[in-house]
Amino acid sequence: MKESIAILGSTGSIGTQALEILEEKDQLFDIVALSANNNYHLLAKQANQFRPDHIILVNQKHRLEFENLLSYKPKYISYGSSGLNDFALNGDYDLLLNSLVGFAGFMSTYNALKRDKKVALANKESLVVGGQLISETDAFKSGKLIPVDSEHSAMLQCLVGEKSEDIQKIVITASGGPFRDFSIDQMGEITVEDALKHPNWSMGDKITIDSSTMMNKGLEIIEAKWLFNIDVDRIEPVIHPQSVIHSIVEFKDGSSKAQLGPPDMKVPILYALTYPDRVEFPNQTLDYSEAFNLNFYPVNLKQFPGLKLAMNAAKEGGYAPAVLNAANEIAVNRFLKKEIRYIDISLIIEKSLETIERDKVLDPQALFEIDKQTRNYANTLLR
Repeated sequence: MKESIAILGSTGSIGTQALEILEEKDQLFDIVALSANNNYHLLAKQANQFRPDHIILVNQKHRLEFENLLSYKPKYISYGSSGLNDFALNGDYDLLLNSLVGFAGFMSTYNALKRDKKVALANKESLVVGGQLISETDAFKSGKLIPVDSEHSAMLQCLVGEKSEDIQKIVITASGGPFRDFSIDQMGEITVEDALKHPNWSMGDKITIDSSTMMNKGLEIIEAKWLFNIDVDRIEPVIHPQSVIHSIVEFKDGSSKAQLGPPDMKVPILYALTYPDRVEFPNQTLDYSEAFNLNFYPVNLKQFPGLKLAMNAAKEGGYAPAVLNAANEIAVNRFLKKEIRYIDISLIIEKSLETIERDKVLDPQALFEIDKQTRNYANTLLR
Protein backbone atom coordinates (compact mmCIF):
# COMPACT_ATOMS: atom_id res chain seq x y z
CA MET A 1 0.00 0.00 0.00
CA LYS A 2 1.28 3.45 -0.93
CA GLU A 3 2.17 5.97 1.75
CA SER A 4 1.12 9.60 1.35
CA ILE A 5 4.04 12.04 1.38
CA ALA A 6 4.15 15.81 1.79
CA ILE A 7 7.26 17.68 0.64
CA LEU A 8 7.89 21.05 2.26
CA GLY A 9 10.49 22.91 0.23
CA SER A 10 9.86 20.98 -2.97
CA THR A 11 11.61 23.51 -5.25
CA GLY A 12 14.94 23.38 -3.40
CA SER A 13 17.84 21.00 -3.97
CA ILE A 14 16.54 18.25 -1.65
CA GLY A 15 12.93 18.66 -2.78
CA THR A 16 13.68 18.46 -6.50
CA GLN A 17 15.89 15.39 -6.04
CA ALA A 18 13.22 13.73 -3.90
CA LEU A 19 10.68 14.30 -6.67
CA GLU A 20 13.06 12.74 -9.20
CA ILE A 21 13.23 9.65 -6.96
CA LEU A 22 9.46 9.57 -6.50
CA GLU A 23 8.88 9.97 -10.23
CA GLU A 24 10.89 6.80 -10.82
CA LYS A 25 9.44 4.98 -7.77
CA ASP A 26 5.84 6.09 -8.17
CA GLN A 27 4.63 2.79 -6.70
CA LEU A 28 5.91 3.81 -3.26
CA PHE A 29 4.19 7.09 -2.46
CA ASP A 30 1.27 9.36 -3.30
CA ILE A 31 2.42 12.97 -3.28
CA VAL A 32 -0.27 14.87 -1.38
CA ALA A 33 1.39 18.25 -0.78
CA LEU A 34 4.15 20.47 -2.17
CA SER A 35 5.41 23.83 -0.96
CA ALA A 36 7.76 26.61 -2.02
CA ASN A 37 8.89 29.93 -0.62
CA ASN A 38 9.34 32.12 -3.72
CA ASN A 39 9.81 29.90 -6.76
CA TYR A 40 6.19 29.85 -7.91
CA HIS A 41 7.07 28.97 -11.51
CA LEU A 42 8.75 25.69 -10.51
CA LEU A 43 6.13 24.95 -7.87
CA ALA A 44 3.38 25.27 -10.50
CA LYS A 45 5.32 22.99 -12.86
CA GLN A 46 5.73 20.39 -10.10
CA ALA A 47 2.10 20.66 -9.09
CA ASN A 48 0.89 20.21 -12.67
CA GLN A 49 3.01 17.06 -12.98
CA PHE A 50 2.21 15.40 -9.63
CA ARG A 51 -1.23 16.97 -8.96
CA PRO A 52 -1.13 17.07 -5.14
CA ASP A 53 -4.27 17.91 -3.20
CA HIS A 54 -2.53 20.66 -1.25
CA ILE A 55 -0.13 23.39 -2.42
CA ILE A 56 1.55 25.96 -0.17
CA LEU A 57 3.24 29.13 -1.47
CA VAL A 58 4.80 31.19 1.32
CA ASN A 59 5.37 34.41 -0.64
CA GLN A 60 1.91 35.74 -1.50
CA LYS A 61 3.24 38.41 -3.86
CA HIS A 62 2.74 36.26 -6.98
CA ARG A 63 -0.51 34.62 -5.89
CA LEU A 64 -2.46 35.50 -9.05
CA GLU A 65 0.34 34.59 -11.47
CA PHE A 66 0.85 31.29 -9.65
CA GLU A 67 -2.78 30.24 -9.80
CA ASN A 68 -2.92 31.13 -13.50
CA LEU A 69 -0.04 28.71 -14.13
CA LEU A 70 -1.91 25.73 -12.66
CA SER A 71 -3.50 23.35 -15.15
CA TYR A 72 -5.71 21.66 -12.53
CA LYS A 73 -7.67 22.68 -9.44
CA PRO A 74 -6.13 21.40 -6.19
CA LYS A 75 -8.35 20.92 -3.15
CA TYR A 76 -6.36 23.43 -1.10
CA ILE A 77 -3.97 26.29 -1.84
CA SER A 78 -2.41 27.92 1.21
CA TYR A 79 -0.34 31.09 1.40
CA GLY A 80 2.08 32.46 3.98
CA SER A 81 4.34 30.70 6.48
CA SER A 82 1.30 29.87 8.60
CA GLY A 83 0.19 27.56 5.77
CA LEU A 84 3.22 25.34 6.40
CA ASN A 85 2.53 25.00 10.11
CA ASP A 86 -1.20 24.52 9.60
CA PHE A 87 -0.59 21.74 7.11
CA ALA A 88 1.89 19.95 9.38
CA LEU A 89 -0.64 20.21 12.20
CA ASN A 90 -3.83 19.38 10.31
CA GLY A 91 -2.95 17.99 6.85
CA ASP A 92 -3.54 14.43 5.71
CA TYR A 93 -0.18 12.65 5.18
CA ASP A 94 1.83 9.67 6.41
CA LEU A 95 5.34 11.05 5.88
CA LEU A 96 6.56 14.65 5.94
CA LEU A 97 9.79 15.44 4.08
CA ASN A 98 10.92 18.72 5.60
CA SER A 99 13.51 20.34 3.34
CA LEU A 100 12.74 23.92 4.35
CA VAL A 101 15.70 26.22 4.92
CA GLY A 102 16.38 27.79 8.31
CA PHE A 103 14.47 28.09 11.58
CA ALA A 104 11.26 28.49 9.56
CA GLY A 105 11.17 24.69 9.37
CA PHE A 106 11.12 24.01 13.12
CA MET A 107 7.38 24.24 13.81
CA SER A 108 6.50 22.00 10.87
CA THR A 109 8.80 19.29 12.25
CA TYR A 110 7.52 19.77 15.79
CA ASN A 111 3.85 19.78 14.79
CA ALA A 112 4.24 16.64 12.67
CA LEU A 113 5.98 14.75 15.47
CA LYS A 114 3.38 15.89 17.99
CA ARG A 115 0.85 14.15 15.72
CA ASP A 116 2.99 10.99 15.76
CA LYS A 117 3.80 11.34 12.05
CA LYS A 118 7.00 10.15 10.39
CA VAL A 119 9.38 12.95 9.43
CA ALA A 120 12.27 12.75 6.96
CA LEU A 121 14.33 15.69 8.14
CA ALA A 122 16.54 17.77 5.86
CA ASN A 123 15.87 20.95 7.87
CA LYS A 124 18.80 20.75 10.28
CA GLU A 125 17.70 23.86 12.15
CA SER A 126 14.75 21.93 13.59
CA LEU A 127 17.14 19.96 15.79
CA VAL A 128 19.75 22.69 16.15
CA VAL A 129 17.25 25.15 17.62
CA GLY A 130 14.61 22.88 19.11
CA GLY A 131 16.38 19.56 19.65
CA GLN A 132 15.45 19.38 23.32
CA LEU A 133 11.74 19.96 22.61
CA ILE A 134 11.70 17.55 19.66
CA SER A 135 13.52 14.83 21.61
CA GLU A 136 10.73 14.89 24.22
CA THR A 137 8.01 13.88 21.72
CA ASP A 138 6.78 10.29 21.65
CA ALA A 139 7.29 10.11 17.88
CA PHE A 140 10.98 10.99 18.25
CA LYS A 141 11.43 8.43 21.02
CA SER A 142 9.88 5.73 18.83
CA GLY A 143 12.24 6.47 15.92
CA LYS A 144 9.91 8.40 13.61
CA LEU A 145 12.42 11.17 12.88
CA ILE A 146 14.76 10.02 10.09
CA PRO A 147 17.69 12.24 9.07
CA VAL A 148 18.25 13.17 5.43
CA ASP A 149 21.66 14.83 5.86
CA SER A 150 24.29 12.55 4.34
CA GLU A 151 26.36 12.55 7.55
CA HIS A 152 23.50 11.64 9.87
CA SER A 153 22.13 9.10 7.42
CA ALA A 154 25.59 7.52 7.48
CA MET A 155 25.57 7.43 11.28
CA LEU A 156 22.10 5.87 11.30
CA GLN A 157 23.14 3.22 8.76
CA CYS A 158 26.24 2.38 10.82
CA LEU A 159 24.11 1.99 13.95
CA VAL A 160 21.53 -0.43 12.54
CA GLY A 161 21.75 -3.50 14.78
CA GLU A 162 23.99 -1.76 17.32
CA LYS A 163 23.32 -0.60 20.88
CA SER A 164 23.61 3.10 21.61
CA GLU A 165 25.53 2.39 24.83
CA ASP A 166 28.25 0.71 22.74
CA ILE A 167 29.11 3.94 20.90
CA GLN A 168 32.51 5.30 21.90
CA LYS A 169 32.77 8.14 19.41
CA ILE A 170 31.20 9.48 16.24
CA VAL A 171 33.50 10.91 13.58
CA ILE A 172 31.67 13.38 11.35
CA THR A 173 33.45 14.11 8.09
CA ALA A 174 33.66 17.43 6.29
CA SER A 175 35.00 18.22 2.85
CA GLY A 176 36.59 21.36 4.27
CA GLY A 177 34.92 23.36 1.50
CA PRO A 178 36.86 25.47 -0.99
CA PHE A 179 39.05 27.14 1.67
CA ARG A 180 40.49 24.20 3.58
CA ASP A 181 44.04 25.10 2.44
CA PHE A 182 43.71 28.87 2.97
CA SER A 183 45.79 30.78 5.49
CA ILE A 184 44.12 33.00 8.07
CA ASP A 185 45.13 36.05 6.00
CA GLN A 186 43.65 34.56 2.82
CA MET A 187 40.32 34.03 4.61
CA GLY A 188 40.00 37.81 4.84
CA GLU A 189 39.97 38.18 1.05
CA ILE A 190 37.19 35.68 0.21
CA THR A 191 34.39 36.94 -2.03
CA VAL A 192 30.80 35.76 -2.37
CA GLU A 193 31.65 34.21 -5.72
CA ASP A 194 34.56 32.30 -4.17
CA ALA A 195 32.43 30.97 -1.31
CA LEU A 196 29.68 29.68 -3.61
CA LYS A 197 32.06 27.32 -5.45
CA HIS A 198 31.87 24.08 -3.45
CA PRO A 199 34.34 21.43 -4.67
CA ASN A 200 32.11 18.37 -4.18
CA TRP A 201 28.43 19.08 -3.50
CA SER A 202 25.70 20.96 -5.38
CA MET A 203 23.57 22.77 -2.80
CA GLY A 204 21.62 25.97 -2.16
CA ASP A 205 23.44 29.25 -1.48
CA LYS A 206 22.96 29.32 2.29
CA ILE A 207 24.16 25.78 2.96
CA THR A 208 27.07 26.26 0.52
CA ILE A 209 28.29 29.25 2.54
CA ASP A 210 27.77 27.29 5.77
CA SER A 211 29.86 24.48 4.31
CA SER A 212 32.68 26.88 3.44
CA THR A 213 32.76 28.34 6.99
CA MET A 214 32.25 24.84 8.45
CA MET A 215 29.29 26.21 10.40
CA ASN A 216 27.35 23.52 8.57
CA LYS A 217 29.48 20.94 10.41
CA GLY A 218 28.83 22.72 13.70
CA LEU A 219 25.08 22.56 13.12
CA GLU A 220 25.41 18.89 12.20
CA ILE A 221 27.25 18.17 15.45
CA ILE A 222 24.32 19.67 17.37
CA GLU A 223 21.96 17.53 15.29
CA ALA A 224 23.97 14.39 16.01
CA LYS A 225 23.93 15.17 19.73
CA TRP A 226 20.12 15.00 19.76
CA LEU A 227 19.62 12.26 17.17
CA PHE A 228 21.92 9.78 18.87
CA ASN A 229 21.88 11.07 22.47
CA ILE A 230 25.64 11.56 22.60
CA ASP A 231 27.78 14.22 24.28
CA VAL A 232 29.38 16.80 22.00
CA ASP A 233 32.81 15.86 23.35
CA ARG A 234 32.34 12.42 21.75
CA ILE A 235 31.63 13.83 18.27
CA GLU A 236 34.81 14.57 16.35
CA PRO A 237 34.84 16.64 13.12
CA VAL A 238 37.48 15.57 10.58
CA ILE A 239 38.29 17.02 7.17
CA HIS A 240 37.93 14.42 4.41
CA PRO A 241 38.32 16.21 1.05
CA GLN A 242 36.97 13.38 -1.15
CA SER A 243 33.53 13.27 0.57
CA VAL A 244 33.42 9.49 0.11
CA ILE A 245 33.19 8.47 3.77
CA HIS A 246 30.19 10.32 5.16
CA SER A 247 30.60 9.43 8.84
CA ILE A 248 32.27 6.85 11.06
CA VAL A 249 31.00 5.30 14.29
CA GLU A 250 33.64 4.01 16.68
CA PHE A 251 32.58 1.42 19.26
CA LYS A 252 33.83 0.62 22.75
CA ASP A 253 35.62 -2.54 21.60
CA GLY A 254 37.83 -0.47 19.30
CA SER A 255 36.12 -1.36 16.01
CA SER A 256 34.62 1.22 13.65
CA LYS A 257 31.94 1.28 10.96
CA ALA A 258 31.88 3.76 8.09
CA GLN A 259 29.34 4.46 5.37
CA LEU A 260 30.83 5.18 1.94
CA GLY A 261 29.58 6.38 -1.40
CA PRO A 262 30.02 9.11 -4.01
CA PRO A 263 28.73 12.54 -2.94
CA ASP A 264 25.12 12.07 -4.07
CA MET A 265 22.22 13.28 -1.93
CA LYS A 266 19.76 10.90 -3.58
CA VAL A 267 21.20 8.05 -1.49
CA PRO A 268 20.34 9.54 1.94
CA ILE A 269 17.05 10.96 0.61
CA LEU A 270 15.94 7.54 -0.63
CA TYR A 271 17.07 5.86 2.59
CA ALA A 272 15.10 8.35 4.71
CA LEU A 273 11.95 7.89 2.60
CA THR A 274 12.05 4.07 2.69
CA TYR A 275 13.68 3.46 6.11
CA PRO A 276 14.14 0.84 7.52
CA ASP A 277 14.01 -0.83 4.09
CA ARG A 278 16.35 -0.40 1.15
CA VAL A 279 14.97 0.08 -2.35
CA GLU A 280 16.78 -0.56 -5.61
CA PHE A 281 17.73 2.65 -7.41
CA PRO A 282 20.33 3.49 -10.09
CA ASN A 283 22.49 5.71 -7.89
CA GLN A 284 26.16 6.06 -8.75
CA THR A 285 28.48 3.69 -6.86
CA LEU A 286 32.21 3.70 -6.15
CA ASP A 287 34.47 2.33 -8.90
CA TYR A 288 37.02 -0.02 -7.32
CA SER A 289 38.61 -0.85 -10.67
CA GLU A 290 40.45 2.48 -10.47
CA ALA A 291 42.82 3.52 -7.68
CA PHE A 292 41.65 6.34 -5.42
CA ASN A 293 42.80 7.86 -2.15
CA LEU A 294 40.92 8.67 1.04
CA ASN A 295 42.57 11.40 3.14
CA PHE A 296 41.76 12.75 6.59
CA TYR A 297 43.02 15.91 8.32
CA PRO A 298 42.32 17.50 11.70
CA VAL A 299 40.24 20.68 11.70
CA ASN A 300 42.01 23.99 12.40
CA LEU A 301 39.48 25.73 14.65
CA LYS A 302 41.32 29.06 14.29
CA GLN A 303 40.73 28.85 10.55
CA PHE A 304 37.06 27.95 11.07
CA PRO A 305 35.95 29.81 14.24
CA GLY A 306 32.26 29.23 13.50
CA LEU A 307 32.70 25.51 14.14
CA LYS A 308 34.16 26.21 17.60
CA LEU A 309 31.29 28.58 18.40
CA ALA A 310 28.78 25.90 17.40
CA MET A 311 30.44 23.24 19.54
CA ASN A 312 30.47 25.56 22.55
CA ALA A 313 26.80 26.44 22.01
CA ALA A 314 25.96 22.74 21.83
CA LYS A 315 27.68 22.15 25.17
CA GLU A 316 25.87 25.09 26.77
CA GLY A 317 22.49 23.93 25.43
CA GLY A 318 19.28 25.79 26.22
CA TYR A 319 18.82 28.74 23.90
CA ALA A 320 22.50 29.08 22.89
CA PRO A 321 22.06 27.02 19.69
CA ALA A 322 19.04 29.18 18.77
CA VAL A 323 21.12 32.35 19.11
CA LEU A 324 23.95 30.76 17.13
CA ASN A 325 21.61 29.70 14.34
CA ALA A 326 19.73 33.00 14.05
CA ALA A 327 22.92 35.07 14.06
CA ASN A 328 24.44 32.79 11.43
CA GLU A 329 21.40 33.02 9.15
CA ILE A 330 21.50 36.81 9.28
CA ALA A 331 25.27 36.99 8.84
CA VAL A 332 25.25 34.62 5.85
CA ASN A 333 22.41 36.57 4.24
CA ARG A 334 24.26 39.85 4.74
CA PHE A 335 27.44 38.34 3.29
CA LEU A 336 25.53 37.10 0.23
CA LYS A 337 24.23 40.66 -0.22
CA LYS A 338 27.85 41.89 0.11
CA GLU A 339 27.10 43.98 3.20
CA ILE A 340 29.85 42.34 5.29
CA ARG A 341 33.11 40.49 4.73
CA TYR A 342 33.41 36.72 4.85
CA ILE A 343 35.34 36.80 8.13
CA ASP A 344 32.63 39.00 9.66
CA ILE A 345 30.19 36.07 9.67
CA SER A 346 31.80 34.49 12.73
CA LEU A 347 32.26 37.88 14.41
CA ILE A 348 28.52 38.56 14.24
CA ILE A 349 27.76 35.11 15.66
CA GLU A 350 30.27 35.51 18.48
CA LYS A 351 28.98 38.98 19.44
CA SER A 352 25.38 37.74 19.42
CA LEU A 353 26.25 34.83 21.71
CA GLU A 354 27.98 37.25 24.09
CA THR A 355 25.09 39.73 24.14
CA ILE A 356 21.69 38.01 23.85
CA GLU A 357 20.26 36.98 27.23
CA ARG A 358 18.79 33.50 27.21
CA ASP A 359 17.62 32.57 30.71
CA LYS A 360 13.95 31.91 29.85
CA VAL A 361 12.17 28.58 30.32
CA LEU A 362 12.57 26.50 27.14
CA ASP A 363 9.36 26.41 25.07
CA PRO A 364 8.41 27.06 21.41
CA GLN A 365 7.16 30.60 22.01
CA ALA A 366 10.33 31.65 23.81
CA LEU A 367 12.38 30.09 21.00
CA PHE A 368 10.66 32.40 18.53
CA GLU A 369 11.26 35.40 20.77
CA ILE A 370 14.98 34.61 21.16
CA ASP A 371 15.24 33.99 17.41
CA LYS A 372 13.61 37.33 16.56
CA GLN A 373 15.68 39.24 19.12
CA THR A 374 18.91 37.72 17.82
CA ARG A 375 18.06 38.48 14.18
CA ASN A 376 17.31 42.10 14.99
CA TYR A 377 20.54 42.46 16.92
CA ALA A 378 22.70 40.69 14.31
CA ASN A 379 21.32 43.05 11.67
CA THR A 380 22.65 46.07 13.61
CA LEU A 381 26.24 44.84 13.88
CA LEU A 382 29.06 46.10 11.64
CA ARG A 383 26.86 48.71 9.98
